[in-house]
Amino acid sequence: MNSSRRQFLQKTGAAALLAATGLENNAFAQERPNILWILGEDLCPDLGCYGNKLVHTPNIDQLASEGVRFTNAFTTAPVCSAARSAFMTGMYQTSIGAHNHRSHRKDGYRLPSGVRLVTDYFRDAGYFTCNVKTIAPGHKGTAKTDFNFKVDKPFDGTDWNQRREGQPFFAQINLHEAHRKFKRAQDNPVNPDDVDIPPYYPDHPITRRDWADYLDTIGYLDKNIGVILERLKNEGLADNTVVLFMGDHGRCHVRGKQWLYDGGIHVPLIVRWPGKIRAEQVRDEMVSSIDVTATLLKTAGIEPPNSMEGQVFLGPNRDQEREYIIAARDRCDETVDCIRCVRSKDFKYIRNYLPERPYSQLNRYKECSYPVLRLMRRLNKAGKLTPAQARFMAPVRPKEELYDLRNDPHEIHNLAGDANSADTLNKMRGILDQWVKDTGDQGQTLEEPSIHEFHLKALKKNYDKRLKKLYDDERMKLEDINL
Repeated sequence: MNSSRRQFLQKTGAAALLAATGLENNAFAQERPNILWILGEDLCPDLGCYGNKLVHTPNIDQLASEGVRFTNAFTTAPVCSAARSAFMTGMYQTSIGAHNHRSHRKDGYRLPSGVRLVTDYFRDAGYFTCNVKTIAPGHKGTAKTDFNFKVDKPFDGTDWNQRREGQPFFAQINLHEAHRKFKRAQDNPVNPDDVDIPPYYPDHPITRRDWADYLDTIGYLDKNIGVILERLKNEGLADNTVVLFMGDHGRCHVRGKQWLYDGGIHVPLIVRWPGKIRAEQVRDEMVSSIDVTATLLKTAGIEPPNSMEGQVFLGPNRDQEREYIIAARDRCDETVDCIRCVRSKDFKYIRNYLPERPYSQLNRYKECSYPVLRLMRRLNKAGKLTPAQARFMAPVRPKEELYDLRNDPHEIHNLAGDANSADTLNKMRGILDQWVKDTGDQGQTLEEPSIHEFHLKALKKNYDKRLKKLYDDERMKLEDINL
């Protein structure tokens, strides 16, 4: 990224720097801390420290109380491979050709010249890099990478105990619990009658049980967070380790994962660094997941390259606060789509490049994994969905969507055709148009049809038998789905 491109990205985040740095002292990165980046798969801020009163997350809540919790953190993509391709490079996935889900797995596609993994920068600075498989005896992570490109050596090892004596480490731990299937709590499970159902879902026993089980599953993730933090403490590493916890993208529910509504891109973000970052902070600036990459490098005293699109959001020399974030959704599994969004604190603008395609076009993974999606299909056929719920079953979409998030946090009332919102709509349009131009959004050109056919064939092989059984059990037919 040239200097004018970086200036654009910083200018469009034009708000005055916050007066407080969030640091206990001015010795930011004077010593080389260890870095531990914990990723919760398929996770929105549905945690106790973010106000959820039903979920049981004492360890994450404690971590938040010991550091800083960000309330406006968003990923650049609502699906794992595209999101991870972005935040592991500090670049928008659309800038580096990694925007289509599970793409380039067979063709040997490499990152563009000058784009590197965050682990490459840490390795060059003398850090040991690892993707931790075993957190502690009996507790495992997924050691997930899931990039839409080929790299030869993303990590040096599988645990920080493999490093040389005295060598600082950069470690990543992936926790899969919130990725389906959900697991009901053995002790004090969440009562489905108590959960708050978003209005775009039918209030039905299946919906309530599915949501309650999701919250229960987060409790299992929290237990593993506790194991990780206890290990750091027992090994004498806690005081000089920056712990950053975030979701890779949003929750695994209808209108969540694979979508650009907040359920698909809004993630928790918590950072703890004892003695360096003041405890009990809550901050509401806009943060993009690619900013984590630049920020962790800066924390370790490594200067992010000018070409990196992520911005530094901690420390005395951080970049200007973003006015908004941008996220993108492209092909997911066999389902071809192209959607972009601009999200500020107050508004969300969504552009559907393929409005002739329904929201609920066939996706075999979701069809087999989301009981509420199948429920909505049945209720829609029977005419039993509310207008807010039925919209997701509509055969076409609007070209543009605009939501007033202060008054409409569930993103139900589209203001794109409202004359009173015309100025906001035009502003958001202009922001997205400029971003597409300045970042070289490669998603503006769809994949060759043969690539879609390749993924379609693989998904049909893996899911069609299961799909037929589900449909038979639920008395559904393939023609009930909008193709």
